Amino acid sequence: MALGMIEVYGFTTSIVVSDAMAKAANVEIVAIDKNKPAGGDSAEVPLVMAVKVEGSAAAVEAAIAAGRAEAEKRGLYITHKIIARQSEEIEWFARLNALGKDKLR
Repeated sequence: MALGMIEVYGFTTSIVVSDAMAKAANVEIVAIDKNKPAGGDSAEVPLVMAVKVEGSAAAVEAAIAAGRAEAEKRGLYITHKIIARQSEEIEWFARLNALGKDKLR
């Protein structure tokens, strides 16, 4: 099982990116997380969002590529990371998020 994470600016962007990722490949969106960066209130887009997906390595790569393309079209892409074989010790971490009752699971 692979884990893919993509960071973008803005809540709406994270939803659009999640949609593109889910349509592009057979992945499960396991969490959408938020992080307010330093100086966030004065930033043009004050919220950093991380979308986390799991699936086969090939599916996660395809999903991340689709998500990145959507975010880059809006100029709101930050970074991404793919872990091809996540260890059992960090699997719980993938589902961790700061959205409280809004979490997917």
